[in-house]
Amino acid sequence: MGIEGSFWRAIAVYRVASLAYAALLLATAGGYRRPLLGWLVLGVMALWTAGATFAYSVARGRTLLLIDLLVTMGCLLASPYVQGPEAGPGGVMPVTATWVGGPVLAWAVHGGRRAGIAAAIVMSAADLWVRGLRGFDLLVPLNGSVLLILAGAVVGHVARLTKRAEERLQRAAEMEAAGRERERLARGIHDSVLQVLALVQRRGLEIGGEAAELGRLAGEQEAALREMIRAEPSGTARAGLSDLGALLRRFGSAAVTVSTPATPLLLPAGHAEDVAAAVGAALDNVRRHCGEGARAWVLAEEDDGSVTVTVRDDGPGIPDGRLAEAEADGRLGVARSIRGRVAGLGGTVAVTSVPGQGTEVELTVPAPSPLPGGPPYSYGRERSPGDGGGRPSDVARRHRPGSRRGGIRRGGDHG
Repeated sequence: MGIEGSFWRAIAVYRVASLAYAALLLATAGGYRRPLLGWLVLGVMALWTAGATFAYSVARGRTLLLIDLLVTMGCLLASPYVQGPEAGPGGVMPVTATWVGGPVLAWAVHGGRRAGIAAAIVMSAADLWVRGLRGFDLLVPLNGSVLLILAGAVVGHVARLTKRAEERLQRAAEMEAAGRERERLARGIHDSVLQVLALVQRRGLEIGGEAAELGRLAGEQEAALREMIRAEPSGTARAGLSDLGALLRRFGSAAVTVSTPATPLLLPAGHAEDVAAAVGAALDNVRRHCGEGARAWVLAEEDDGSVTVTVRDDGPGIPDGRLAEAEADGRLGVARSIRGRVAGLGGTVAVTSVPGQGTEVELTVPAPSPLPGGPPYSYGRERSPGDGGGRPSDVARRHRPGSRRGGIRRGGDHG
C-alpha cells in the first residue's frame, strides 16, 4: 500500500478510538431519553467501523465513500430520537461524538482537500441540524464544524503531497536501478560488440572494394550502438509524453551529427514519433540523392512554445521546380513523408536549397505549453563517433541567404 496505506490504517485507528469515546459518553450520560436506542445506534457504528476498515483495505471507490458518508450521517441524525426533544443546542453531545470525522478523513485521503472539504460541509450541515433541531440556528457554536472542515482540507492536502512524494521517490529508485543495469550492459557491449564492429570497419576500409561497404555499415552500427548505451533515460517524461531528443539522437552516425538540448524536448508520444519519422525521411533523401560521402546535420531546439528540428546537408542542392515536378510525377517523399506528417501535427515545413550549397528543411511543431522538463536553452552537441571533428552545427547558417534563420533547409525528395 505504501504511504497511502498508512493513512488508511490511521483512519481505522481513529474510527475505533472515536467509537470507544462514544461508548464512554453513552455509558456515563444521564440525559438520554432512549438509552437502548442509543446502544442500538452504537452497535450500528461498531459494525460499520469493522466493515469499513475491511472494505477500505480491499478496494476503494466513490460508492464505498458515499455509503460511508450516508451511514455516518444516518447515525448522527438518529441522535435527537435518542436524546429526546428537550436536548436542544445546549443539550448533550450527539451519540456519534467525534466518530463523524471518519468519512471526512476518508474522502480527504482518497480525493484530496476539495473532496475532504465537501464531505466536511455535508457532515457539518447534518450536525448543525441535529443541534438546532428546528432548523439552523446561528447561535449554535460552530467550533466543531470549523474544525471538521479544517481537518478535511489539511488532511487532504497532506495526503496529496505525500502521494506525489512517494511517486517521485519510486521514479527515482527505478531510474537508479535502470542506470545500474545500463552501466552493466554498456560494459559488456563495449568489451565485445563495439570492439568487433570497430575492427570490421577498420579492416573493411583497409581491404577496400565490397569490404569497404561492409566496413562503412559496421561503422554506422557502431555509432548508433554507442549512442544507445550513452544516452541517459529521461526521468522527466510525463505520462503520454516522449523525449524527441532521444529519438533524434538515434540517427547519429559518422555522416550525421545530431545536436539536441541538454534537457528533454517533450512532445506527445505520437507527435514525437511522427517528427522523428519525418527527420528520418529527410536523411534518407540525403543518402539517396547526395551520395555516400554526403554529410548531414540535425539540430533540435525549443522556442516560444514550439519545437523546431532542422536537417541540413552539404550536397548539390535541389534545382528550382524539382520538388513540384517530383510531386506531379507521383513521387511524394516530401509531400507525404515530411509535409504530410508535420501538417497533421499542426506544424509547418520550410524547404530552402541553394544549388551547389546544400539543402535544409525546417520542421516546426507546437509543443506543450509550458514545455515541461526544465530550462530549454541549455544545449549540448551530440557528436557521433567517427565524426572527425566535422564542421560545427552553425557553419551552414553563416552565409546562405533565403532562410529565416540564416541557414538552408532541406526536407525533401529530389524526385
